[in-house]
Amino acid sequence: MFEIYDVAIIPLILGIVELFKRGGLSDKYSPFIAVIFGLLFGIFYVSADVKEGIVVGLMLGLSASGLYSSTKNLFEKGDKK
Repeated sequence: MFEIYDVAIIPLILGIVELFKRGGLSDKYSPFIAVIFGLLFGIFYVSADVKEGIVVGLMLGLSASGLYSSTKNLFEKGDKK
């Protein structure tokens, strides 16, 4: 079952995506990598039930990609001023 402290996985996914980006991954693939790792964490770490793990994993991956996108947009808008 998903616990509230499992939300701490989101920054971990962000860190993994950042490692991929520093390794040469294009920015346009970052959300895809975040969802893949979210699914992996959801299925293998958070939940014993595969169906629940997929749902939780999608939530984690999409949250991580949204957090990354929002933060990136915030800093890009700040640089334009």
